[in-house]
Amino acid sequence: MAVEQFSPIPYLATFLNCSLWVIYGLPSVHPNAIHVLTINAIGVAFETIYLAFFFLFSPRQLRLKVVKILLAELALITTVVTVVLTTAHTHERRSLIVGVLCVISGTCMYASPLSIMKLVIQTRSVKYMPFTLSLASFLNGVSWTTYAVLGFDIFITIPNGLGVLFGLIQLILYATYYRSTPEEDSTSEIRLTTV
Repeated sequence: MAVEQFSPIPYLATFLNCSLWVIYGLPSVHPNAIHVLTINAIGVAFETIYLAFFFLFSPRQLRLKVVKILLAELALITTVVTVVLTTAHTHERRSLIVGVLCVISGTCMYASPLSIMKLVIQTRSVKYMPFTLSLASFLNGVSWTTYAVLGFDIFITIPNGLGVLFGLIQLILYATYYRSTPEEDSTSEIRLTTV
């Protein structure tokens, strides 16, 4: 089993995004954001599992790329925590710094499937754009945008509002090209023979 043309970028972007939102939700950064903290901590755990599976089934070159990006993300996360907690001395300042980083990473996370959307249009096939990932992205954007509007948190509203838009575009592309996607050839699978 291989990852074929599936990209690790959405999973790496989501890992970074959830990690930054965990920092944003810390009581020392943004008090009363325990929901943001806990949900994104679960997101970090899920993305770690996804990346582990992706790593297991990837060719060596792609593994190295994933490890390099993941190490860079971990270095960034460590730097953010260190700098914010040692130099920003108020909740407002900490929330602002981490919030801006969350807007950037959230926007990148929701935009990460753009390369796959380009492939879908070029090949007229949704083979490498899983429906469940597109639907989950859209629903995640809707949920967080609703949450943000109720408590009006601009840092949560901006990236998730864009997430609704990007998710909707993915779903429209899926609906447009689903029928033109060729069926998998069942004869290409390895068959076990009995002796």
